[in-house]
Amino acid sequence: MAQKTTDKPDLNGFLPGVISEESTLTIRDKPTDVIIHINAPRADLINSRKKTRIIFFALPNGNSIEWTAGKKMAAGDDWHYDIQHIAAQTRYLRNKLDDFNIITVYLATKQKSWPAWKKAYPDYPVLIQSLFGAVNARFASLNPMITLNSHSGGGSFIFGYLDGVTDIPLNIDRFAFIDSDYGYEEKYGHQLANWLKADKGRHLNVLAYNDSVVVYNGNPLVSPTGGTWYRSKLMQANLAKEFKFKSRTDTSFMCFEALSGRIQFILKQNPKALIFHTHQVGLNGFIFSNLSGTKEMNRTHFTYFGDQVYKQFIAAEQEPLH
Repeated sequence: MAQKTTDKPDLNGFLPGVISEESTLTIRDKPTDVIIHINAPRADLINSRKKTRIIFFALPNGNSIEWTAGKKMAAGDDWHYDIQHIAAQTRYLRNKLDDFNIITVYLATKQKSWPAWKKAYPDYPVLIQSLFGAVNARFASLNPMITLNSHSGGGSFIFGYLDGVTDIPLNIDRFAFIDSDYGYEEKYGHQLANWLKADKGRHLNVLAYNDSVVVYNGNPLVSPTGGTWYRSKLMQANLAKEFKFKSRTDTSFMCFEALSGRIQFILKQNPKALIFHTHQVGLNGFIFSNLSGTKEMNRTHFTYFGDQVYKQFIAAEQEPLH
């Protein structure tokens, strides 16, 4: 990695966030129906001597950025504000990892669906590359490492990104799918395997639950091969051709690990056929998906699918989109 400089990132246009320690920028690219919302530490809190992590988070279908960021619930609020809390989980990470500059980039579309957006824009691989370039250029002086994270239909964004690259850039060192790998195909397994082999600092985290047993309004929630339970198992089986996995199963989870934890699949058992789709995010899933397999995990005190450890960081007001 290149030597860090003392240059500051380009925060031109950023405005105060919902809490005093944050600054935000919203980019609405009308020609492509894409909305990019960047939440960064306030300018004077960004230290070029620290490591920098940019987390791109592709939104789930049907959700707004404000809902995804979350807020404290008040009378009359939409229930969506209380299910993901990406903003509070980001603040938890900043609090625990104080030697990092942590920047979260929310990625949304006007259609509120990345699969629908890709159908509307056949040249999506090129557009996604352009999107990355526009954001990364602002923080290039910090030599950031990059995570591509997602929930639900947001996984389609990650696969769209992979469609546009032959070699994954060196500074992307984590892919995370929070119940979002519906669009997984074997070709992506080959890409991810080659990427994982190339550097010992790379991580893949996959969270899913057994959606194959769920019946909703009298019909199966997903097709036999269309849910994340099936697709996650398929991805793991494909990667098992390249890597040796250890597995363990109990009444709560099926867990598969390889490369000393750099690859992790955590699959939630579902004997009562419940819907756990958003629980996987809200119950510390965003935190876990960004730290799994790292030494930084030892500096935190939380359990995936356990009590929410970020409650003190939930803001009273919604994330401002300018």
